[in-house]
Amino acid sequence: MLRSVRRRSGVAILTGAAMALAACGGTAAQAAKPPAPARTVAATAGSAHPYMLYTHCGIEEARIGNRYFEAVHPLSDGRDDPPAGWGNPYQRGTMTLLSPDEALFRDNAGHQVLFRVRPGAKSFMHVCA
Repeated sequence: MLRSVRRRSGVAILTGAAMALAACGGTAAQAAKPPAPARTVAATAGSAHPYMLYTHCGIEEARIGNRYFEAVHPLSDGRDDPPAGWGNPYQRGTMTLLSPDEALFRDNAGHQVLFRVRPGAKSFMHVCA
């Protein structure tokens, strides 16, 4: 859920607002500006923290701190929108860092999405326009 402050400490940084972007396309320059203000909270691995998952063009990516994660099983309605039952453009829930390389998003509607880090990533693969 959070950015690992180098894997040796078990401490992480969570960037909470609008840090997951999905599949609609765009440029890396657009990715530098999240759709909403972000806040950063220090936390330990394994703790669930509030997280606003950006869902506007489906669920594919999340940014946690300065690290980029991708959904193990991306979700979409097939038309570059979130699946039925998901909020649009955001879904409120929690993100939990399971390990330095895996994070789990959960919400009150019962949705769960597992994310894995994209080693070396410096921006989102796709930015929804």
